[in-house]
Amino acid sequence: MQLAMPLRESPSTTVHVNARAQVHVEGAVYCLVVSGLSVLSWKEDDLATRSLAMVTLLRCGLAKQTEVAKAFGCDRVTVYRAVKAYEADGVAGLVPGKTGPRGPRLFGEAVTKQAIALRAAGETFAAIAHRLGTSVSGVRHCLERAGLGPREPEQVDLAVAAKEAQAAPPTTEKPVAVAEQPAAAKSEPCTREEPATPGVTADDSEAPSAEAVAPAVEPPARGQTAPVAGDPWDRSADRVFARMGLLQEAPPQFGRCDHVAGLGALLAMPALIASGIFDVAGKLYVGPSAAFYGVRSVFACLSLMALLRIKRPERLRHTSPPDLGRLLGLDRAPEVKTLRSRLDLFSSQGRSERFQEELVRRRVEAHPEVMGFLYADGHVRVYNGEQVTLTKAHVTRMRLSMPATVDHWINDRDGDPLFVVTATPTGSLAKELPPVLEQVRGVLGDRRATVIFDRGGWSPKLFAHLVEKGFDFITYRKGKYAKARRDQFTEHSGTFDGRKVTYLLADRPLKLDHPKGQLTLREVVRLSEDGTHQTSIITNRKDLSAVEIAYRMFERWRQENFFKYMREEFALDALVSYGIEGDDPLRDVPNPERKQKERLVKEARLEVARLERMLGEAAADNEEARRPTMRGFKIANAEVGKKLQEARARMERLRAEMLAKPRRVTAEEAVGKPPERLLREVKRLTDCIKMVAYQAESSLVGLVAPHYRRHQDEGRKLIASAMQLPGAMEVVEGELRVTLEPAASPNRTKAIRELCEQLNATESTYPGTQLRLRYGIREA
Repeated sequence: MQLAMPLRESPSTTVHVNARAQVHVEGAVYCLVVSGLSVLSWKEDDLATRSLAMVTLLRCGLAKQTEVAKAFGCDRVTVYRAVKAYEADGVAGLVPGKTGPRGPRLFGEAVTKQAIALRAAGETFAAIAHRLGTSVSGVRHCLERAGLGPREPEQVDLAVAAKEAQAAPPTTEKPVAVAEQPAAAKSEPCTREEPATPGVTADDSEAPSAEAVAPAVEPPARGQTAPVAGDPWDRSADRVFARMGLLQEAPPQFGRCDHVAGLGALLAMPALIASGIFDVAGKLYVGPSAAFYGVRSVFACLSLMALLRIKRPERLRHTSPPDLGRLLGLDRAPEVKTLRSRLDLFSSQGRSERFQEELVRRRVEAHPEVMGFLYADGHVRVYNGEQVTLTKAHVTRMRLSMPATVDHWINDRDGDPLFVVTATPTGSLAKELPPVLEQVRGVLGDRRATVIFDRGGWSPKLFAHLVEKGFDFITYRKGKYAKARRDQFTEHSGTFDGRKVTYLLADRPLKLDHPKGQLTLREVVRLSEDGTHQTSIITNRKDLSAVEIAYRMFERWRQENFFKYMREEFALDALVSYGIEGDDPLRDVPNPERKQKERLVKEARLEVARLERMLGEAAADNEEARRPTMRGFKIANAEVGKKLQEARARMERLRAEMLAKPRRVTAEEAVGKPPERLLREVKRLTDCIKMVAYQAESSLVGLVAPHYRRHQDEGRKLIASAMQLPGAMEVVEGELRVTLEPAASPNRTKAIRELCEQLNATESTYPGTQLRLRYGIREA
């Protein structure tokens, strides 16, 4: 007889996580089973234990995140959040929070201030909600808590309002008033035209019209810039979007503004754009994911600071942020802390070398005519700090050896900077020039160039290396050599770069031995005007005239003048960063202990020479009648003779100790600890920006030269003074019109006016906008 078995109300099911773990379900009860063993069980409404089961599978390595999410019927993000909550607060973090109605949304302090400012300016709740990217009810509650609830609309005369509405021009954009903006308070000359809104008072009703809501700024998507609307000098909404993570960089916006200090710096903007500094920086450097000041605005700020002679970031404390911000299309320029944080961010990416190479490549393509002659020289930058111990270097202008770093610069034919490489502190120009020229060859390609340097690069081995690598060279001859006879000199004249020169020159062949053979060179000797001094120049260029070789060699002083100008005008030697980094511990350096012994040997040798001189003077004055024999002379001068013997013995002992010391050791052995050096990235980056600013000045000097008679002597002074000129700006018909005030004298004003006409012909647009730059100068 078959017995009827009771039916199971809740049949069991099994969900396989993977081959080792399963979840058994019986009705409302769940059980986690691993390798046949029950691990956890929970009811359907026990969400904390359910999350603990997911965390256990992941933390014990029993399943993957995707397998857990599929088995438990949730998203991978849910599993990830559960693991993070457990790691932060344990099992308590898995307990779900209280559900149900929440309290009113509380805005942050910054957003609350913006809402109050917009409401005080007459904006409706809906317009404020659009500007802040939130709901109308949230804005209403926020303002009610601040004591700014809905206002009673004021009754107006409808007949008068209708009459004014017919007479008033139609408006499509409602201005945004400036509220709690320090920049506006300091820039009183800036004026904004407020379009009339007839029939509506400042206390507008709560229901916005279509015209009032249309121009409101919508929150941009992440990584995009905010739309241009409202008052260009009030960027409070953009700052809110940046704090909310919705803005990667504030776009430049311009409007009507008078008496802008330093507006003349925008004269260099076409040259800066042509250099490619903004394009290259935008491709190589990555700014913050959400910020008001991005890559373009920071590089524009640093470039304009260099042109305005704001030599260090700390000088921004003495500069009006709104005035400098007008040049950037912002309400205010970044402050010192912000600018330094951006420099640290960019330097941490380690792309300054690529940044320089790309700028050099673009300049070579744009100006190939000035790359035929390259000037190379080292510049010593003195370090007066105490954070790091640097190797001493000889500072020629001070005639001292001081702790310093050495940079090797490459300038083009006109003396404009092209390349800079930080060298090893103890490396000579002859030793450091080959790797520097390897980088130059990378940007020059197959183009042949003549390198010009001073006696610091004298080395027949280097000359052979340069010829092998496809470089020509011109340099001074070093050491002793036979002077040319007077009858070998003849007068040579020539005109170069618009200048006529005349020299007395002798041209003769020269052969130099080097480790791999012999070089056949050319020697050009110049005789001074008074006929007393000869200067010898050697080169492998046999196709050039003697007068051009002499002229190119003597024009090396352009580079010395460049260093002086950059130190005084651009603070080239300023310490940009106070950070330090590790140096190569195996770098080969002179042994400081041997150098100390060499100094002692030199002092001992001088003492021996002094005693020998005393003894010789005594022998010359000896009276033969009293001391006819040497034995008597020695007895009479026994004290001096004894001192001489002791000095000679001391000199030999010190010399033996000196020879026992190796000439060169590693850097770590020299300082007795891991060597350090100043940060290179920030210095190279700022040097590149200063180079671009100098090149921009050179371009403007070249444009103004035909219109200014004293351009060779005062061209740069004219451009530097033009950068400081105030003026007015406005946006008209897609153009950013820059109108400068007259210069100090009529001839300078005329030259700057001609410069403006030539810049207008370039049809340049301000970076980050579609506004064409249009320059002019007000009639005096």
